[in-house]
Amino acid sequence: MEYQFTKVRQTFDSFRIADVEQATAEAVTRKLNSGNPLIPAGASIAIAAGSRGIANIAKIVKTIAAVVKGKGAHPFILPAMGSHGGSTAEGQVEILASYGITEEAMGCPIRSSMEVVGIENGGLEMPLFMDRHAFESDGVIIVNRIKPHTAFHGDYESGLIKMSVIGLGKARLASELHRYGLYGLKTLLPQAGKQILAAGKIVLGIGVVENAYDETAIIEALTPEEILAREPELLISAKRMMPSLPLDEIDVLVVDRIGKDISGSGMDPNIIGRMRIDGMPEPQSPTVKSIVITDLTEASHGNACGIGLADVTTRRLVDKVNWDATYANGVTSGFYSHVALPIVAQTDRQALDWGIRASHEPHKVKRIVRIPDTLHISELYVSEAALAELKGDLEILGGPMNLLEEEDSLIEF
Repeated sequence: MEYQFTKVRQTFDSFRIADVEQATAEAVTRKLNSGNPLIPAGASIAIAAGSRGIANIAKIVKTIAAVVKGKGAHPFILPAMGSHGGSTAEGQVEILASYGITEEAMGCPIRSSMEVVGIENGGLEMPLFMDRHAFESDGVIIVNRIKPHTAFHGDYESGLIKMSVIGLGKARLASELHRYGLYGLKTLLPQAGKQILAAGKIVLGIGVVENAYDETAIIEALTPEEILAREPELLISAKRMMPSLPLDEIDVLVVDRIGKDISGSGMDPNIIGRMRIDGMPEPQSPTVKSIVITDLTEASHGNACGIGLADVTTRRLVDKVNWDATYANGVTSGFYSHVALPIVAQTDRQALDWGIRASHEPHKVKRIVRIPDTLHISELYVSEAALAELKGDLEILGGPMNLLEEEDSLIEF
């Protein structure tokens, strides 16, 4: 059955910070000028940047480094990542570089190592570790986007607490924490974060919240004490700004690309309505019967974590996968289903056909939705049956049209 598609645009809250560099400088300067924390002249200050795709991350990190320099201190940047970059120091530097964070661009050194130092665990049932360069510095500023996590929900999800544990703890602490599964993420993560903040090495956290268009909406500089109280509030703001698909039931969802720069899980389970984690209930909405993924982002460096959330993929995507990096991520997290290989189609047409077949009910006209990725869902293609059920503020951009070209590839978005 050939389907015709209409291109539509959703409208979300578009509030954003107009001048990210100015907002960052003002937030950091205001906090440092308060005397708490105090960065003395000559201090070695580590700026911890992670592997998540964060809008304006290079501008934010460079501005922080400039403010630290203005205080007479000596900033350096370290990759605050668990097993990303294939669990290698070189791979993590490459990830930072893909975001525009290089020594030349930032004007300060980058020090990358997988070596960690054990720190006091405060009686927790697992050991705690910190990146050696961070531990040996005079203070650490952590930078991270605060957003809903892709595997669990709680007061602290993806954000500064998680960065202080899994980011600064590198692959060693990431592996230790993930051994406990959901209990580790929901219960031990905040306990470990509080212990690490209490150790006194972290002097500031820079919390970033983005709007539904992947634009910077909030930047706040927080002391360790403020992080504990403020992060849950910023998480609520992030959830309020988060985009969603404009219908509750989808037969086939086509996702053009996945990648670690898109989501920690390759594609955001909160968007696709599918987590596939034992003990964690699936999102109530949307309900998606079949998911097709067709490509992998270059910035993911071959890490195809999240491929297992799909039912069908393409040979094009599979040929780009670095399985060592992908499995390192999957084994560390313990969510093996997320790196399992789905059925592989040779062309986009075959992938779509197989996705339609996997949704069952062969005589039913299918509700099919196509999106670029889970970070960008303001514009999407929908089949006629899906168009009839759309909700929200929508604009028709074009169609009806065929999504496939003569060579069986999807047309450009």
